[in-house]
Amino acid sequence: MGHNRGPTLNPVLKPFWLAKRNGNGEPIRNRILYGGRASSKSWDAAGFIIYLACNYRIRVLCARQFQNKIEESVYSLLKIQIERFGLQRQFRVLDNKIVHRRTGSEFLFYGLWRHISEIKSLESIDICWLEEAHALTAEQWEILNPTLRKDSSQFWIIFNPKLSTDFAWRRFVVNPPPGTLVRQINFDENPFLSQTMLDLIAAARAEDEADFEHIYLGVPRDDDDDAVIKRSWVMAAIDAHKKLGIAPVGQKRIGFDVADGGADKNAAIAAHGALAYHADLWKAGEHELLKSATRVWNLALEHDAEIMFDSIGVGAMTGAKINELNAGDTQHRTVRHTGFNAGAAVFRPDSIYARSHPPRTNKDFFANLKAQAWWLLADRFRATFNAVNGGQVPSQDELVFIDSTMPHLNQLIDELCTPKRDFDNAGRVKVESKKDLAKSNRVGGAQPSPNLADAFVMAFAPGRRGMMISPDALAAA
Repeated sequence: MGHNRGPTLNPVLKPFWLAKRNGNGEPIRNRILYGGRASSKSWDAAGFIIYLACNYRIRVLCARQFQNKIEESVYSLLKIQIERFGLQRQFRVLDNKIVHRRTGSEFLFYGLWRHISEIKSLESIDICWLEEAHALTAEQWEILNPTLRKDSSQFWIIFNPKLSTDFAWRRFVVNPPPGTLVRQINFDENPFLSQTMLDLIAAARAEDEADFEHIYLGVPRDDDDDAVIKRSWVMAAIDAHKKLGIAPVGQKRIGFDVADGGADKNAAIAAHGALAYHADLWKAGEHELLKSATRVWNLALEHDAEIMFDSIGVGAMTGAKINELNAGDTQHRTVRHTGFNAGAAVFRPDSIYARSHPPRTNKDFFANLKAQAWWLLADRFRATFNAVNGGQVPSQDELVFIDSTMPHLNQLIDELCTPKRDFDNAGRVKVESKKDLAKSNRVGGAQPSPNLADAFVMAFAPGRRGMMISPDALAAA
């Protein structure tokens, strides 16, 4: 980033960091930095806050929505900036905090979702840095805002906009409160980008202007209604079992999305009853299906679960590999498994789909099993959203919960909310294809497929196992 002059910060942001008042002449309480990818926002924030810590005694709260491990915070980013600027001797980098040896400045790291009550009791915070703040909720802000009680304390709110309906966008960009300084920055103001990255951005623009604007120019999306599953529904499902006082019961399942080489990744989601509680995501080389199947087989044994796996393409041989593992186990343990063929005919084709108006059978409403699985999962998320927000609480067979301690939670949320609804030539609903999704790049980066979301769908897929999760439902199937 520093070229031949050594490490430095982005000069275009210097006025933003040094400003004491906003355009209205008000002392700055909230510094809002938003925009698209590759814009240097978080890197610059880390660099400038390290500078402050070296010269003043400050107490910094670094927070994001979900942080189950310290590596999921800006902790690693701060470490890198400390090393880049040659400041290793000035800081004590501990397991859960960073402290400046001379000034006594310290950095604390918290996840909002699970630790908001602890954050509420923190004292003498000078700066609260909210990273990936697009997921901030109004309720969390009501708690956080008065938590920073110290004179001249500030919020640094940094995010890539997701939806125009998100609280962070509406509160801090569309209608910012008094004492707020708002700055948008995109890749075209980042002087440190490599030519390779600039070429990738140019290719993205040539392929789809709307997606380019969202990803690299920070333009929020307005088409949430086109998604099969809305983000607000998914957010409501997180820890909803605790909010509703419902303990998971019934079948334990693992949805397994299979990959074999390339940029794709394997993904597994473990669920118990209506609760999805564990995620695993890993890269496998070509011809390593047995290795990946063994990983999931061991996971199934550990959780006493059955496996629902993607039986299309590279996954076609997964069942045979699991059978090999069952047959070769010296302890005579057996993992039950079922293939999921996304293009197969729908489950219970002649039954009426409950939410169709006018009434239509499953085979007339859904184009294939994949569409049916996604729609029924969307129905669960909608019902959970309504229950959490004071509506009727149906049986567990109609709900879905997500444990906030689940690994890869942020990525899972984004993936579940990404695929759009589509229709076939007969007017039946279907889910946006992986091919179209990969072209759009809305899942992001070098990850062309919503692997976690697909595994999640399989863990709740319709059939004798899966969606019918309670003992009563299994008996009736």
